[in-house]
Amino acid sequence: MSNIGDLQSLSSSITAVTSPFRNYLNDVHKKYRSLNDGAVADYIPELALAKPEWFGICVVTAEGQVFEVGDCDQLFTIQSISKAFVFGLALEDHGREYVNSKVSVEPTGEAFNSIVLDEATNRPYNPMVNAGAIATADLIKGQNGTERLKRLLEMFKRYTGRDHDINVPVFLSEKATGHRNRAMAYLMLNFGMVSEKLDETLDLYFQQCSILVNAKDLAMIAATLANGGINPVTKERAVDERYVQDIISVMLTCGMYDASGEWAYRVGMPAKSGVGGGILAVVPGKLGIGTFSPPLDQKGNSVRGIKVCEELSRDFGLHLFSVAKPERNLQEWIAGDSINDW
Repeated sequence: MSNIGDLQSLSSSITAVTSPFRNYLNDVHKKYRSLNDGAVADYIPELALAKPEWFGICVVTAEGQVFEVGDCDQLFTIQSISKAFVFGLALEDHGREYVNSKVSVEPTGEAFNSIVLDEATNRPYNPMVNAGAIATADLIKGQNGTERLKRLLEMFKRYTGRDHDINVPVFLSEKATGHRNRAMAYLMLNFGMVSEKLDETLDLYFQQCSILVNAKDLAMIAATLANGGINPVTKERAVDERYVQDIISVMLTCGMYDASGEWAYRVGMPAKSGVGGGILAVVPGKLGIGTFSPPLDQKGNSVRGIKVCEELSRDFGLHLFSVAKPERNLQEWIAGDSINDW
């Protein structure tokens, strides 16, 4: 097996072998697939084409085991989930102090597209809101837009183990309708938070949001963070170990838009959502979770994805601050799967 695609194919092909955890995920998927709350995002015209019945759940352990159910191969655009990892690349390019001089790490309690900056410093509040993500994208090094985009795609390949494409219609749709993001960018330019190469940076930001992924990719990205920045299947380092804590800390406090506090309270896993319907969640040292379901709640988070993560957190004691004995022992439930050691 030479790459993650081959390994995931192996996982999919072993259909006769089951484990308690695999059965558990099947039950959770069956429980929530008929949930019809929420609505597919339509403020970007191309996003409205997603089918509301799409629903996938994937879990990848820090040892590289893959458990999947439902529409885990269905491609969708990564959207705001990309922000966490572009933040990580900016940290590698410039270091913690310089990045923090341009983008703060404070939760806002505001909607992700709010046009608001810190009144004292003129910085965007954090890398997970649009203003902060644009400022973070501006920090990515490269001689031109093509080189900078290539670096982003290479970064995501290290996380997932496979090449990624841009959904060009989504990119063009975002570019054509992104007037609010341009307003944020020019406001930050006025305060010196972004460089003069603003059009190039905005294109890069729209392109990063238009990268195509699936639920398995999200779970593998999350498992890479859970594994200290090393992809658990390819064994390639995706991000400097020093900055893993930066990424997952901001995910915990700011990753679920203006529902981040509620998420930290109820679920307690560092996570990032996107309006394409994806949610990525990290259990440090243990596993990564990727869910995909397009219908969103009023905060912009996948309705089914939230339910899945709530259930996993509760049943297996995955909340970061949980001290109670969980209903189910995670290690026992995943034991016995035939692909323990790849």
